[in-house]
Amino acid sequence: MSDTLKIAFIKARWHSEIVDQALVGFQERMTQEGTPHQIDSFDVPGAFEMPLLAKKLGASGKYDAVVCAALVVDGGIYRHDFVAAAVVDGLMQAQMETGVPTYSVSLTPHHFQPTEEHISFYTDHFVKKGAEAADAVLMVAKLEV
Repeated sequence: MSDTLKIAFIKARWHSEIVDQALVGFQERMTQEGTPHQIDSFDVPGAFEMPLLAKKLGASGKYDAVVCAALVVDGGIYRHDFVAAAVVDGLMQAQMETGVPTYSVSLTPHHFQPTEEHISFYTDHFVKKGAEAADAVLMVAKLEV
């Protein structure tokens, strides 16, 4: 592991008030763990745009890890599970092609509604998932390969 972990954090802008909490949880955990780190944040319109940017950032040689966060919901017009599958497959392909670990903090609830109860639940859940992503980044970074 290098002295300072350099991490690219990609955030989809759909439901940004919820998705941004993944970065909050991620930053909090990285600070708690005391690992020197630099996080560069990138915004994209939606989840579908994350894999290409993840691939470009991984291929740049600037980052030790790429983390991607999105909330893919059923909008009633399209099948969100197809979008979610394409995104996860794309992120896997990006990390396999670049050799840079790429993490997904992308949630795909079946029945999300913009009610206070759902917004509150998913806001808290994204903080937790961001912290879990930081744990995964740190665990993989410590591997001797």
